Amino acid sequence: MTKARTNASASPAIGRNMIINGAMNVAQRATSVTGLGANASSLNIPTIDRWKTLLLGDGAGRFTMSQTSDGPNGISANCLKIDCTTADTSIAAGERFDIFQLLEGQNVQRIGKGVVGAQQVTVSFYVKASGAFTFGLELFDNTNNRQITKLFNTTTDWVRHEIVFPADVDDGSSPLADSNASALQVGFWLHAGATYAGGTLNTAAWNNYVNANRAAGIDSIYSSTDNNFFLTGVQLEVGPVATEFEQEDISTTLKKCYRYFQKISAASGAPYKRFGVGYISTTTSGDFTFPLETTLRDVPTIVTTGTAANYAMYHANTVTACSIIPYIDTGTDQGTQSNMFFYSGTVGSGLTAGQAATLLSNNNTSTFLSVDAEL
Repeated sequence: MTKARTNASASPAIGRNMIINGAMNVAQRATSVTGLGANASSLNIPTIDRWKTLLLGDGAGRFTMSQTSDGPNGISANCLKIDCTTADTSIAAGERFDIFQLLEGQNVQRIGKGVVGAQQVTVSFYVKASGAFTFGLELFDNTNNRQITKLFNTTTDWVRHEIVFPADVDDGSSPLADSNASALQVGFWLHAGATYAGGTLNTAAWNNYVNANRAAGIDSIYSSTDNNFFLTGVQLEVGPVATEFEQEDISTTLKKCYRYFQKISAASGAPYKRFGVGYISTTTSGDFTFPLETTLRDVPTIVTTGTAANYAMYHANTVTACSIIPYIDTGTDQGTQSNMFFYSGTVGSGLTAGQAATLLSNNNTSTFLSVDAEL
């Protein structure tokens, strides 16, 4: 089912949308990344928070992914944009390109999937492209390896699609895992070789997945360098009726995104960005706390800029350049559900133990610290 875009309801259904950052408003990592598609088996989030890309097969196709201020009026000012920059008209069997969001099992229990009383769900979204294409929308049960795909069409105007998926009662013994692990995947297929598109599309009911039946009948975003794809206003809700897209306060969306990824960065030209406070623990090192915006989903991977000269310690009116060694103290309350992690900076010698200190960027370098607990 499709319909032209409409303005948001004055009284949105708060909390119905299980998708995070469906309005494409938060992009902590980057707002535009070029040259994507070059690495086989690439799975990451290049730009917009919570939206992963999966690239398989090492084909010739390349694209730029960006957060673009071209969303439909009354829905969102922002959208996710895919711009094909290198065509791929000779598609190998194992090639694949899809954009998807992974959802924690404990956040989708309302669906009741896989047991008696399972619910239908509806996915609605706003989409446009550089022309008329057919792409696929897939729901994938990561707990039990079951899936279903529905096709949708694009035009050069924003159109809202409302796609209803049937309940999956199964045999009553395969519910979605009730945990912080990935249980449900909502994905948009934009390119696929015969491995994923060589069969018959599984569209009528949930089934144990067969790769060849997951993307049969879709077009390829890589068919021409003139191709663009735009997506926003993505909503997943229980029941066979799509409500108006839920307009969420940006502070709420940010906090949801921070559960999976947080980045503190120093913009180029902004001197001595403060990251955390601490103390000089030995004559060669200091310990610092890195406060987080909210509790993370799990113990994260800690990422630094990677260059020792980018960091410094400020102590006793002195700035001392230092390397930093991120670590997580899982033996105390700084573990999985903590809102605080520690960093240690090291220098050759000459520090005074016991002095208060601040960890900061070294002058005006574009330095960052981030924690990643993505699914």
